[in-house]
Amino acid sequence: MSKAASELILNPDGSIYHCNIRPEHLADLVITVGDPDRVKEVSKYFDHIEFKTQKREIVTHTGTLNGKRMTVISTGMGTDNIDIVFSELDALANIDLSTGEIKSEFRKLSFVRMGTSGALHKENPVDSYVLGTHGLGFDGLLHFYKDSEKYRSLEIEKAFLDHSDWDRKKAMPYVVKASNRLFEKLNSNLTGAGITATAIGFYGPQGRYLRLMPEPENINEILAGFSFGDLKITNFEMETSAIYGLSAMMGHEALSINCIIANRAQGEFSKDTHKSVDLMIQYALEKLTK
Repeated sequence: MSKAASELILNPDGSIYHCNIRPEHLADLVITVGDPDRVKEVSKYFDHIEFKTQKREIVTHTGTLNGKRMTVISTGMGTDNIDIVFSELDALANIDLSTGEIKSEFRKLSFVRMGTSGALHKENPVDSYVLGTHGLGFDGLLHFYKDSEKYRSLEIEKAFLDHSDWDRKKAMPYVVKASNRLFEKLNSNLTGAGITATAIGFYGPQGRYLRLMPEPENINEILAGFSFGDLKITNFEMETSAIYGLSAMMGHEALSINCIIANRAQGEFSKDTHKSVDLMIQYALEKLTK
């Protein structure tokens, strides 16, 4: 069944509505960043840039590095933006935009998020890198898609609910595993690893108090105190759970690498976030193009 024009929305030039790109602009390896300004900080290392575009906060560059073609795209902050960008990128790969029909041959994409994050434990210091073995989402996004439980780590979810005595007025947390292949590609003695928690905001949802009191007040202590076998929750950010969830449900692969710019346990913030993030980008690009 073809998609109605109100569902699969295209621009006059045939590009998909929000991302503003056509299928030929999309590489199989997709690097996502939250900050639009970070796109050029990734693509400056490309040997060649073949395509650039921007619409709102979504900036896209496609090029090659060491013979590897890749697309780097900004999503903005939050899982709502991830829903837009990842749905449209999958459509570019697996829907015929001219007919609205799903293609008979599936095209698999590999997503690598290069982001920033706050650590929950002293052993993940500022300026270090953490790979998310799983995404723990508090945003509720996956519950709006049918059969999401088939792709979730239900035992970890139950263990976290029991540990946290989760408030049922909030969206139910969900957990999705990262790609084993991408994890092995980026893992080294320079990276930490653990569950990446994804909040629906930066202040109250991450336990920050300015004028409004968070609920619960001790969310960071709750997260830091959780373990499941050898796994623990290492860091907090705002996109990973949706990236893992949508990628798994669509049949793609995903991994999140985060530069720790804040250590919540120590109350510390990186003295040079630009340098730290740049070194993470170089590290990840080298690993991805080997």
